[in-house]
Amino acid sequence: MLSVISYPVFALSAVLALVLSIALFPLGWFEFRPEWLGLVVFYWTFRAPAQFGILLAWCLGLLLDVLEATPLGVNGVAMGLLAFLVLTIHQRLRMYPMPQQCLMVFLLLGINQMLVHFLKQMLGADDAGFSYLWPAITSAVVWPFLCVLLDNLNRKLG
Repeated sequence: MLSVISYPVFALSAVLALVLSIALFPLGWFEFRPEWLGLVVFYWTFRAPAQFGILLAWCLGLLLDVLEATPLGVNGVAMGLLAFLVLTIHQRLRMYPMPQQCLMVFLLLGINQMLVHFLKQMLGADDAGFSYLWPAITSAVVWPFLCVLLDNLNRKLG
């Protein structure tokens, strides 16, 4: 748990994650793009569970719904569930070494991606296959770098 939270770092990371979530990506690599907002929700719920919770994650998910023009509430519900799952295991997660944290990032963001995929299927999307899990894999690869970067920024500015 971080002793001092830098709210400007939080706000900047959330805005940057939202921008990266809708940023243009090469067409062939689009399905491999990390789940940036999910990583930021995971990080802040993991590092500052008292300040960052389910309601704030839900609001960020609603913002992502508006930005991506998806049905309102799909990403909100998924981000709220992600924050809830991280809150339930955050004390245990602190003791894990980085490879196990990466595995937990993959599992929880995979659940997030499955829920979003399921809700979109229920609302009429015609995606098939398991390609929706690629962002969970790439997010697990990005996690150590993002964690170190945000820890250092928070320590310097907090």
